[in-house]
Amino acid sequence: MLDLHRLKALHAVAVYGSVGAAAEALMVTPSAISQQIAKLERETGSTLIERNGRGVKLTDAAGLLAEHAERILALVEVAEADFEALRGTVVGRLSMAAFPTAARGLLPGALRELKRRHPELDLVLYEREPERQVREVARGEIDLALVQDWLNRPMAIPEGLSRAVLLDDVADVVLPADHPLADRREIDLAELNDERWISSSPGTVCHDWLVFTLRTASLEPEFFCMADEYPTQIALVGAGHGCAIVPRLGRAALPPDVRAVPIRPRPTRRIFALWRTDAARRPAIRAAVEVLRQMSPPTESIPVPGDLEVTATSRHAVPQLGQ
Repeated sequence: MLDLHRLKALHAVAVYGSVGAAAEALMVTPSAISQQIAKLERETGSTLIERNGRGVKLTDAAGLLAEHAERILALVEVAEADFEALRGTVVGRLSMAAFPTAARGLLPGALRELKRRHPELDLVLYEREPERQVREVARGEIDLALVQDWLNRPMAIPEGLSRAVLLDDVADVVLPADHPLADRREIDLAELNDERWISSSPGTVCHDWLVFTLRTASLEPEFFCMADEYPTQIALVGAGHGCAIVPRLGRAALPPDVRAVPIRPRPTRRIFALWRTDAARRPAIRAAVEVLRQMSPPTESIPVPGDLEVTATSRHAVPQLGQ
């Protein structure tokens, strides 16, 4: 009989392309992956992995077995979710991931409340960028993710995943306190035409969004500093090195040398929970999304017409996760 853990190891190598990457994804050592595959080769009587330069490649037999493993692992997840739903208790291990500002601004209180309500639930949290979270949820490495996209540049969600919107988070422009526009009630984005910008690193969601947004407003950005953490960006603004657009979630009290001013049109990012549809019946996922909804801070919201059916009409309503 084929061993499920060995099939999972082979499937991980097929997905990630190497033994080392598969080991990192499954949080084991490369030698453990190699041992599992060697045992699977003995069980099947087939060669599954061949050396290819410094890496490896799967044989035809391994490719066929990996395809079956993917379906088997999906069925196991459905079975586990159905069994947990039948028991109706919020127990077991729930792995979660969030991008930095959500991990700082939302999850500390939400995790505390979740543990208070369900003390037998074992929680594990990882800080991840949104694109990585989507991949890890889709592959079954993370149970529940908090991701973001911007209303003017939505993120594509792969088939097989469901989501529930938690809140809409508005961003403001952060300026030095002595800037001529710093005392305005609000600013048109076009008024920032001659500014130098402080941004996160190229290739990140926030940097790409900022470039897209500024160019949409016919502004060609000049970037002076690149810093991935918003507190660092704010410190650079305070020192007079440029301006930045910073969301409100997770934003601490601003130092006296900077001002945050609302922008027209309002830059707004949507923050939502994401999980595999096959696992939607797990009580732990349902409980976590309920708490996240209830603990989401009130921020200025913009209605999102035509959102997914799992999105409730009220931010504090419990989503229908089975849809």
